[in-house]
Amino acid sequence: MGNRLDIDENRSLWLDEAGEEHPRTSLSGEVRADVVIIGAGFTGLSTAWHLARRFPARRVIVVEARRVANGASGRNGGQVLNWINGVDTTEELLTRRVHGVTAAGIQWIYDLIRDHGLRVDHSRLGCLEVYTSNAHAEEAHAKVERLKAWGIPAEYLAGGALDERLRLAGAKGAVLDPLAGHVNGVQLARGLAGLCERAGVTIYEDTPVLQVEQGPECRLVCARGAVTAPAVVLATNGYTHRLGFFRSGLFPLHSHVLATAPGALDAAGWGGTSGFADDMDRIAYGARTGSGRVVFGGGSNASYGYQYGNRTSWAGGDAHGQAAVLRRLHEALPGLAQVPVTHRWTGTLAITLDRICAIGLTGNYGNVYYAFGYSGHGVVLAHVAGQVISDIYAGEGDRWRDLPFYMRRPGGIPPEPLRWVGYQAYTRLTGRSPRRPA
Repeated sequence: MGNRLDIDENRSLWLDEAGEEHPRTSLSGEVRADVVIIGAGFTGLSTAWHLARRFPARRVIVVEARRVANGASGRNGGQVLNWINGVDTTEELLTRRVHGVTAAGIQWIYDLIRDHGLRVDHSRLGCLEVYTSNAHAEEAHAKVERLKAWGIPAEYLAGGALDERLRLAGAKGAVLDPLAGHVNGVQLARGLAGLCERAGVTIYEDTPVLQVEQGPECRLVCARGAVTAPAVVLATNGYTHRLGFFRSGLFPLHSHVLATAPGALDAAGWGGTSGFADDMDRIAYGARTGSGRVVFGGGSNASYGYQYGNRTSWAGGDAHGQAAVLRRLHEALPGLAQVPVTHRWTGTLAITLDRICAIGLTGNYGNVYYAFGYSGHGVVLAHVAGQVISDIYAGEGDRWRDLPFYMRRPGGIPPEPLRWVGYQAYTRLTGRSPRRPA
């Protein structure tokens, strides 16, 4: 049963466990706003929440092409993680600054769930970064000692101490981040959307934006109407290029994910942690859910895919990629070989060439705000982005100036067909993802 793949394509576990959906109306006719946000995922909803609370008299509108959390916010691996992907430093002040920002972002998420009584499956048992070679494990042990000396909580685990947490085949050691956890992204986004609406935000679903007409007053042309506003927020992550912005700055990478039936944790030898990721370039990652399932993704070249022309959906699914994820799951956690798989889906990551995300202000008239390129750390960074954008909008963005993502404008990715050819050639020859050091 564990090898069955004849299940519904591309429907995430998070969506199924979120319960009944109550669609919102779509936009029609001409509408005006003070700020219009494109995208009702974590970035857009966090931005809307911060703006509505900070400027209650201003009209904030969110337009979503499909449904709340339809994109990566509802199709991720579920982990709530510290750090900024692509920022790997041994410099104390920057390390402490980055950790402080992401740790505050994690706390904001869990405080939001608690303070507002949101019905969100979540845990905060810590997450493991697992090392698969003795050399990497030794380096990780030294890193933990450095972090602890700087006041950053971390614990190195090996041998029996690691096995008590997670019996992952090939693991030589691991670093435990006790502040990390997991969350059902669809439930979280729906809960945040409801809070936004109660704060006065209007959310339109089934309202794809076809064109952004820039000007002192920007006009967003939608399928059945238009929105005019002096400020636009591109909360579109992997879809940003489709609106004509940052075409050389990111590419949408498809990550294939699956989920087991409940009752998988004992079979997997999974103890008291919320999630894990390994140290391979084609990273394998997993999370445990409140229903006792294992969510797992990545682990090989075939587990990730880029489609020609920056396509952001994987029509018909990718049986080859999903089969590769299943094989890697059984290699990593052999006890799950006889546990059925009930869900498999694909999420679209926004990848920059150096993996560092970008949050800032652009546009011909300096009124288009953006945030994208979280490169796998989007659950936390997208929520942080909402605060950053609201500060920039308020003229107080300088407090983020020392962070690597602030006002970044990533580039360096060639146009098609060189993009597709280069990706295919590089990944097949090296088994790695194209990457430029920061």
